[in-house]
Amino acid sequence: MVEHRSQPGWAKVEDYLSATLVQGGAGMDAVLRSIDNAAMPHIEVAPTAGKLLMLLVRIQGAKRVLEIGTLAGFSTLWLVRGLPDDGHITTCEFLPEHAAVAQANIAAAGFADIVDIRIGAALDTLPALVGGEPYDFVFIDADKGNNVEYLKWALKLGRPGTVVVLDNAIWEGAVLAPGEDPDATAIRAALEFMGSSADLDATAIQTVGTKGWDGFAIADVR
Repeated sequence: MVEHRSQPGWAKVEDYLSATLVQGGAGMDAVLRSIDNAAMPHIEVAPTAGKLLMLLVRIQGAKRVLEIGTLAGFSTLWLVRGLPDDGHITTCEFLPEHAAVAQANIAAAGFADIVDIRIGAALDTLPALVGGEPYDFVFIDADKGNNVEYLKWALKLGRPGTVVVLDNAIWEGAVLAPGEDPDATAIRAALEFMGSSADLDATAIQTVGTKGWDGFAIADVR
């Protein structure tokens, strides 16, 4: 498992950008406090990344969003802010205790009616979504070992034009030489899947900040 390390300059710039551009508000601060109160890991996306997700959803014109990996609902609430009034999010969370924290945060923010949390292993809950309306936007931020399978599900549940975002694409640069790190190996496999798939047109962005040296991959379904 790679250790994510930040540098003071990175964190200061991220704090400046968050204060100047993101302006998440008290509601998002409450989500961060709920993570501390529940002794959950602080592996949620940075506020700058959260607002990027919101803007991507809005720019794409998405009405239906699929999220794989809910945690406390921090990224969920950013995603939902990008939706129109008739939008909907399905989010998959493995741990019931994390789903309970997320549900409380989503309800407190006033979005309980448009967010559906599916509890359990995503590879077990995703098949139940087959046959419904396709999703316009998919955000993947869960266990890295199943990233390729999650990408395949994004293709099954999406449509031409669906946007797919895969978080943690750089992993402190470990994708270059995964060694015995299973997460880095899985992330590299996911990137290679995205790059070789005839159904995806993809790129990746490197980032630095409080979460260390990382980034995300983004793709459009052909």
